Amino acid sequence: MLWDFSKFADNTALLDEYGIALSYAGLKKESEAVAEVVGRRCLVFCLCRNEIGSILGYVGFINAGIVPLLLNSHMDSGLLRSLMDAYQPPYMWVPEEMASDFSEAETLCQAFHYVLLRKHYSMEYPLHEDLGLLLTTSGSTGSPKFVRQSYENILDNARAIADYLELDEKERPITTLPMNYTYGLSILHSHFLVGAEVLVTEKSMAQREFWNFFREAGASSFGGVPYTYEMLDRMRFMGMALPSLKTMTQAGGKLTPELHRKFAEWAGEHGKKFIVMYGQCEATARMGYLPAEKALEKYGSMGIAIPRGKFHLEDAEGRTITEPHVTGELVYEGRNVTMGYAECGADLAKGDERHGILATGDMAQFDEDGYYYIVGRKKRFLKIYGNRINLDELERLLKGSFPGLELACGGVDDHLCIFLVEEGMAEEVRSFTIEKTKLNSAAFRTVIIPEIPKNDAGKTLYKDLEKYY
Repeated sequence: MLWDFSKFADNTALLDEYGIALSYAGLKKESEAVAEVVGRRCLVFCLCRNEIGSILGYVGFINAGIVPLLLNSHMDSGLLRSLMDAYQPPYMWVPEEMASDFSEAETLCQAFHYVLLRKHYSMEYPLHEDLGLLLTTSGSTGSPKFVRQSYENILDNARAIADYLELDEKERPITTLPMNYTYGLSILHSHFLVGAEVLVTEKSMAQREFWNFFREAGASSFGGVPYTYEMLDRMRFMGMALPSLKTMTQAGGKLTPELHRKFAEWAGEHGKKFIVMYGQCEATARMGYLPAEKALEKYGSMGIAIPRGKFHLEDAEGRTITEPHVTGELVYEGRNVTMGYAECGADLAKGDERHGILATGDMAQFDEDGYYYIVGRKKRFLKIYGNRINLDELERLLKGSFPGLELACGGVDDHLCIFLVEEGMAEEVRSFTIEKTKLNSAAFRTVIIPEIPKNDAGKTLYKDLEKYY
């Protein structure tokens, strides 16, 4: 059992925007009731929303040793079906209005507008005894690749986050990130550990209702990705009256140094904490953080390693870099380094393949005081509004759906570019990408170029596309 809710039985655990509240005793009772219907250790697909029903199902499963695989409830139905075929989950936890989408499944129980469905596949994949949770690495592109997180990973990282953020039961975080996203989920994990009250809403920061709920419920903190803070800056957030706000956290990609400094200055002037963090799903959630008192002095930095974690840099030959201001690949060591990946159902039986060490794929430097700065990425991933997108997987998805079409994917964080040579296909590709990935249309653009640059072996020269970014 990850959380002992009996310690905070009378505290409010969840309060939603409609005034529905659950105490920790209530959350324990309701979540255990759902888990008891399953009654055994197995895989369950959870189609997530920031709603009480979604959260209580997840809590019940993971506390009972049932392994949840978390997905966004709004993902494309075709991609969802392909994942179901790959992993063959015997159970699903879905919003009640989606139950009819799975008419072949048996409805077993309902709680807070969510239903438990029983699927009848011909086989069931065995699960490793340490496997606690499966999270996607590639946004909503329907990749069958998931990170295998152990119970030790989850608990150790939640404790570390609660420690460095100095969380206690008086906290009132508000949901601003999807719970199926590692950053959003870590906020739930760390606050449940200390008996805090989580304010639950599906509304976005762009909606007036979000801020009404924020003020009425007295939210004390929120988390955001770089795009969140860009949007807040445009919304003139710094002029809002939010007396209950104490802490703002940022992760999910690198914030521009200018915006980092702007929010750090504002926080310092108004008695708030602004804490930039660094993490990956492969390290459960967080690996590094910049203490609030260093937010302005070290703006642009992602900080130091979390409690019980360690960083070092390696050069191209794998040697440890000891001098400051030298670029190398960032390597992390800690008990929150996850077990490895699963790319098919058979992989769920695998044990720990990383043994506490993670080569992050990020290039970084450290300064004379030991604070780290991310300077680039080693492989082809983008962070789009905090969700990591594998450019190669997206490219394969598009090429598979548009056979013979010349295309390539590139870009920078929050700005994806899909390169085409046929202008007449741009709108069709654009519409398909929105439909299949659920990416915000503002997050990407199609770029028409004379030809896709390739080398003699026929491989795309992605570096030659950078001039278009």
